[in-house]
Amino acid sequence: MSLKSIELQIAIPKTFDAGKLTEQKNQQSMLNHQQAAAQTDQQVVKQRKTVIESAESEKTKNTRNSSNDEKSEDEGQQEETKQKDHKNANHPYKGGFVDYTG
Repeated sequence: MSLKSIELQIAIPKTFDAGKLTEQKNQQSMLNHQQAAAQTDQQVVKQRKTVIESAESEKTKNTRNSSNDEKSEDEGQQEETKQKDHKNANHPYKGGFVDYTG
């Protein structure tokens, strides 16, 4: 296949344009890849921060709960003693026995 000079005038610049386009596409794909990697890194850092913050808040909740549990145990024991005292106490206006004779 032989090419004429007129055909070469059109073919050579088009090959340069095609080369430029492929180079631009390659660069664009590399930029997209870099941006995706940076975004992934940012997400990982954000997730680590949230995990650390949630762990710290969980520790503070645990310390609060442990102190509250101690208080609630004391309160629970006080309520039990009050209930026992209340059961053992005589009612002020009800009788102590039921009269079945009638």
